[in-house]
Amino acid sequence: MSTPHNEANKGDIASTVLMPGDPLRAKYLAEHFLEDVKTFNTVRNMLGYTGYYHGKRVSIMGSGMGMPSIGIYAYELFNMYDVEKIIRIGSCGAIQENVHVRDIVIAQGACTDSHFAHQFELPGTFSAISNYELLEAAVTLAKEKGVPYHVGNVVASDLFYHDDQDSDKKWAKMGCLALEMESYALFALASRYGKKALTLLTVSDSMITHEETTAKEREETFTAMMEIALEIA
Repeated sequence: MSTPHNEANKGDIASTVLMPGDPLRAKYLAEHFLEDVKTFNTVRNMLGYTGYYHGKRVSIMGSGMGMPSIGIYAYELFNMYDVEKIIRIGSCGAIQENVHVRDIVIAQGACTDSHFAHQFELPGTFSAISNYELLEAAVTLAKEKGVPYHVGNVVASDLFYHDDQDSDKKWAKMGCLALEMESYALFALASRYGKKALTLLTVSDSMITHEETTAKEREETFTAMMEIALEIA
């Protein structure tokens, strides 16, 4: 059963999907970490793969940038392909002094400036949070690996280039750790359809120090985050 965005058939996609924003990161992960890999999607170059990691069947698929994009793919994976868990593996911009480039941020919840949840016609504001089981497993593995990590709120924004130059400082005052663009939609959809979701992020740049990584580094070198996601998949 294909969709306008995914040419996979039922059964082509594993029950757990890792979702980087960049489809080339999905390709890199599949080629370097999975065995017996099969491509299930190339529509719009949003590459998707299924293979085995230490005997465990896992799929990896790009989500694109922003909540409208991940909203399409996550909805279809949850509702049309029987996916039970989606783990976002992305990059983020740190907005706290103690969160450094290449640190891992494990998103406990996601704040947003988006109206994504308005579709649910709720009589208030929805707090989008991750699945605790996946969160706990990721924290445990991060400790075992000895990698620097932080757990807390991230900001999923609709805007990459914000007209308000101080918007990040306002979120930082509320204790948010980093900026990204997808997690609120992912967590909201997982809650709506009774599924599980988690976001793991590697800090690609800092709004405090202005240190940043290259596109190639973001594609190929954020391996600690990738390994944690594969282990808990």
